[in-house]
Amino acid sequence: MRLHELKSSPGARQKAKRKGRGIGTGLGKTAGRGHKGQKSRSGGGVRPGFEGGQMPLQQRLPKRGFTNIFKKQIVEVNTKTLNRFEDGTEVTPQLLLETGIIKSFKDGVKILGSGDLNKKLTVKAHYFSKSAVEKVEAAGGRTEVI
Repeated sequence: MRLHELKSSPGARQKAKRKGRGIGTGLGKTAGRGHKGQKSRSGGGVRPGFEGGQMPLQQRLPKRGFTNIFKKQIVEVNTKTLNRFEDGTEVTPQLLLETGIIKSFKDGVKILGSGDLNKKLTVKAHYFSKSAVEKVEAAGGRTEVI
């Protein structure tokens, strides 16, 4: 199969209805909009969530929770991701940024222990999980908290 051979399934695509093209089409004159009223006008209709002037559900329900503006935003990296580096490499947040593993290291980088590590690395980060420390040291590497 090639790109130029791709076709949509039979019945998946329908021709657009040509409205307002004479009474023979069944969609002439008012073009299926009925007579008069807000919904018959161009640009007519009510906005999403409008309930005819009644207090909308969104406003009737109570607000809950808040966003803590002082919360630390920590970027997480799994140990299996570190396998892409050569043996003996010193892995720092700056190196992770340059290689594209992380987009930014906001308030710190935390190394998590998901997956296996097969390389002997010196890993420098702001935080480590216990399992990550065990896996890095089991592979013969070192961990260092910045």
